[in-house]
Amino acid sequence: MVSAGRRHSVGLCPDGTVVATGHNGAGECETTDWRDVVSVSAADVHTFANTGRSHTVGLRRDGRVVATGWNSHGQCNVESWRGVVAVATGWRFTLGVHHDGTVLAAGRADEGQLEVHRWREVTNVACGDWHCLGLTSSGTVLATGVNRAGQLQVDHWSDVVAISAGYQHSLGLNSAGQVFFAGRSSAGQGDVVGWRDIIAVSAGSHHSVALTSDGRVLSAGSNSHGQCETSRWVDVVAVAAGSLHTVAVRADGSVLAAGCDGDGQCRVEGWRLSR
Repeated sequence: MVSAGRRHSVGLCPDGTVVATGHNGAGECETTDWRDVVSVSAADVHTFANTGRSHTVGLRRDGRVVATGWNSHGQCNVESWRGVVAVATGWRFTLGVHHDGTVLAAGRADEGQLEVHRWREVTNVACGDWHCLGLTSSGTVLATGVNRAGQLQVDHWSDVVAISAGYQHSLGLNSAGQVFFAGRSSAGQGDVVGWRDIIAVSAGSHHSVALTSDGRVLSAGSNSHGQCETSRWVDVVAVAAGSLHTVAVRADGSVLAAGCDGDGQCRVEGWRLSR
């Protein structure tokens, strides 16, 4: 498994350890002592000058959560969480799904992105910059936070099996392999509705990526730094869109990267990750 943030990337190794590369100004890449991790999340996809620092969260096998990096709003204050089955990170905030279907939250709440205390029967969550999504066991999607670009207009989505939240857009995937979109598409990141046979989606800052059932990666939106140059990738089993870069895991555990490498976030040569 792999996750991409603003200026760093993190990967989950088969032995439960975590590797990281890229900007480490706030300690967001200091994961070398993590053990028994089953899921990772790198914040965030906010492409602005004030996002030089970030944080990283890992879900442990025992349901506890570890965090490292920028903690200006308490987004890393997750050490007391227990019974967690999924985690996600946004700009200065963190969400966790409890095994009872409720959602835990830490960090910045100014834009309403932490108003999740009434959510129930949630199986997964996704965090954008100022909004978040919750996938329910019935296949519907909940949303809260900033809606100035319409990124929260997901109430009509149904039969959803996967979600992802970007800067000002949201993606959903249904069981038939079709992709839903909500929010801003000024760079073409919403040109995804014709995609078919999709098994995973990921939303970046101004681009969207998807994994097809035959191991290819589709991309739409801004290609300002080459983040959408994924057409030649094959045998891919996992994909993640960051702010200005895209990373993917191949069937043999090796990792591909495209896009901005200004902080070393694409230096993933030699990684062997969980598939």
